[in-house]
Amino acid sequence: MKQVVILGYPLMHSVSPAFQQAAFDHLGLGVTYNAWETEPADLEAALERLRQDLFLGANVTIPHKEATLAHMDDVDKAARDIGAVNTVVRRDGRLIGYNTDYEGFLRALRVPMPSVMGKRAILLGAGGAARAVGYALVRESIGTLVIANRNRQRAEALAKQLWRFHSVRTMTVPMGMDDPRLPEAINRCHLLVNATPVGMAHTTAEGQTPVPQGWLASRTIVFDLVYNPERTALLQAAMAAGAKAWGGLDMLVHQGALSFELWTGQPAPLAVMFKAAREALGQ
Repeated sequence: MKQVVILGYPLMHSVSPAFQQAAFDHLGLGVTYNAWETEPADLEAALERLRQDLFLGANVTIPHKEATLAHMDDVDKAARDIGAVNTVVRRDGRLIGYNTDYEGFLRALRVPMPSVMGKRAILLGAGGAARAVGYALVRESIGTLVIANRNRQRAEALAKQLWRFHSVRTMTVPMGMDDPRLPEAINRCHLLVNATPVGMAHTTAEGQTPVPQGWLASRTIVFDLVYNPERTALLQAAMAAGAKAWGGLDMLVHQGALSFELWTGQPAPLAVMFKAAREALGQ
């Protein structure tokens, strides 16, 4: 019996074990998927355990995606460019880091927004998930990308990195609620992506929204990477403003399916994974 784990802190909100286990069981692969709630101080030790023959690899989630990069024996180009790892594959005792978040995000985004070419987007956050989203948007030729983060230096560093890769117009605005530049940028955007954990279940920010309803325009697509709860306070605000609201569950399952294929070399049973994820959220 082989194992795959998810490393993160906290993990009470995660439905990854439910849909990944459903996929392994559906294909009769004899693999168990477990949650390892891992504090930052314990990350290196947890990753070292993955070198044992027992493991196929791991998923990595908040807050470890950036820190995991330094502990890999090798990293694929996308993960290196993004600066974050969300999937670890064990091969002959070596740990290989990948990033499936960016492609998972694009597959989910294409439903409400088939093309971002020439559009204006604002990205809330500058952590591992935000880096993947920014990478995806500039690769798809977004017109302008505005990054807002509480730590302005992190936002500026991400903007510069993305510009170097793709020469797309990037800029930053302060995240503070009392700064007029943030609502002005939000009001002008075609797409708003929340890549912060604000609103996530089982956290101190549960039930909160990173931006108030009054800042949202009806023409905007609001994509919240938070998937638990399925209808976050931000998405409720978006719907009240007449905007199109899109939750993070589709991205979660698509990135998980890509991880599954890296571990197993087999096509992921997407319908099975979506069904199990929705059932887990319903519980």
